[in-house]
Amino acid sequence: MDMLIAGAGIGGLTAALSLHAAGFEKVRVVEAAPVILPLGAGVNLLPNAVRELAALGLYERIAEQAAPIEELGYYNQWGQPIWQEPRGRAAGYRMPQLAVHRGALHSVLVEAVIERIGPDAILTDARFIGFTGVRGFTGFDEFAAGRVRAQVAHRNSGRADSEIAADVLVGADGIRSAVRAALYPQEGAPPHNGVVVWRATTRTRPFLGGRAMAVMGDGQWKAVVYPLAAEPDGDGLVPVNWAVSRTTDAGDPAAREYANRPVPRERFRPHFADWRCGDLALSEVLAGEDPVMEFPMIDRDPLPRWSFGRSTLLGDAAHAMAPMGSNATSQAVIDARALAHALASYADPVAALRAYDRERRPAMNRLQVLNRAKGPEVVIDMASTRAPGGFTRIDEFVPEAVLAEVSRSYAYASHADLGAANGPSPYEAPAHPVR
Repeated sequence: MDMLIAGAGIGGLTAALSLHAAGFEKVRVVEAAPVILPLGAGVNLLPNAVRELAALGLYERIAEQAAPIEELGYYNQWGQPIWQEPRGRAAGYRMPQLAVHRGALHSVLVEAVIERIGPDAILTDARFIGFTGVRGFTGFDEFAAGRVRAQVAHRNSGRADSEIAADVLVGADGIRSAVRAALYPQEGAPPHNGVVVWRATTRTRPFLGGRAMAVMGDGQWKAVVYPLAAEPDGDGLVPVNWAVSRTTDAGDPAAREYANRPVPRERFRPHFADWRCGDLALSEVLAGEDPVMEFPMIDRDPLPRWSFGRSTLLGDAAHAMAPMGSNATSQAVIDARALAHALASYADPVAALRAYDRERRPAMNRLQVLNRAKGPEVVIDMASTRAPGGFTRIDEFVPEAVLAEVSRSYAYASHADLGAANGPSPYEAPAHPVR
């Protein structure tokens, strides 16, 4: 069967590698960008996602460019601990939690696709613009016996639009997915929740033992900081990812003016002048010279269906969620593995895509809703509401059992609890896959 994937991001490339590993030889990825570059900032891979990447033989390549995260802490603006927990192998997981620059992870996946599938597996300057084989959720036609025909635009090369036929189309083209728009033409732009984010990477001294993620907040402003390398360089510095955000009124027209654009640090840095957590001085982290990008925090509404006939969605195209709990990239990886497993398990691709939808969509819909409610970071709001002036012991204001349940229930909802993540991958392709 011919497999066509729209989008050469983390999810799309992992899907290509997973399909190839499952025995599908004709896999092609179309990417709108004219050149694939190692862009972005830091991402976290939870142990369940690391397990799936290890099953693809990529663990060593990724781990050597990543930092193992062994502690997660939520703090108020004075660095008083609200909740701390071990992570990855320090918490008993078989696999680590890895923090890695998105560009480094992306490069590993691109190289693996070219090595395993071939130099022509990724077609750049190929923007998906529509397809036949489905007419949308309302009144759609499955076209179960036919093939999907995707229309692709080549806007940078000046070539005429082209058509690519495939037995299966996978929309992995991000939060503004053109495949999703074709399936749900009335949906419109992603909603903005009023949160504005500023993000960059920089180099700084190791902090909190060198393997910790710190999330600080006062109920309106928030900061997230974590390392991107296991050891400091010759200057004693490590690359770190940082993101700070401010919650505004979602209905405020001024809040909607923010776009993905570089901005000066003076826009936000003064607010964090006195924020400190142990040996982590936030003002020092924010003082770097790397470009700072400003963008609105957006997500997507949960969908009633991902799969239509021979087409489906994965990653942000299917379930873009607010960035809480380190789940967005991890769940895209798991989507990709689940999709390949389903397609290898069914003779009928339509039945396979329905099975993939049944398995993944309900859990991701729940996770989207949880992340809109701030996911595990809700403990910061609990502390800022009940102890706005700070505290000596948080359990005088929020019982430890309540905080522990927030952590436990979120891990369970994201299938990242010890029981789920420490078992073997459920997505190894059948020994004799159906084609």
